[in-house]
Amino acid sequence: MAMKMNAIIWPEDYTPGFTDNYCSNEVIVAGLSAADVWPLLSTPSHWPTYYANSANIRFHDGKGPELQNGARFYFETFGFPVESQCTEFVAPANGEPGRVAWHGWAGEGDTRLDVIHAWLVEDLDGGRVRILTQESQKGKPAVDLRNAKPNPMINGHQDWLDGLVAAARSRKQG
Repeated sequence: MAMKMNAIIWPEDYTPGFTDNYCSNEVIVAGLSAADVWPLLSTPSHWPTYYANSANIRFHDGKGPELQNGARFYFETFGFPVESQCTEFVAPANGEPGRVAWHGWAGEGDTRLDVIHAWLVEDLDGGRVRILTQESQKGKPAVDLRNAKPNPMINGHQDWLDGLVAAARSRKQG
């Protein structure tokens, strides 16, 4: 029996292959569900507890602590001070995947970096969960990140995924 998996929904200006950099990381693990993972991902204040490359998270305009469509927030990652706005937020429910994405930006002129960072969290058969994170980037810093070896975005996002899974497992057992 074939199984269809869902995909990230990209704004036209950030379609992978037409931007300066793109990275994709994914894990599929047994023993967890989207409901186990979602609270740790959808609430940015949890990120530094399992992902060392995130810091100083704060919301603007009295929003938070959970992401929501249109919410503005700030965090620091990969050495960038990132202003962000949530562009998609759909919690997992009734067999449908959770989706969260934000537009992030830092710098000006030649140092300007613009990204869409998107996540998909979906339950699969057999008590498994799939966590997919992808980022599409524009700007000179994106070109520099693309050309760096080893790729800091692939490695950093894998750390984020691994930390998210470990934190969800720990919470479920505790």
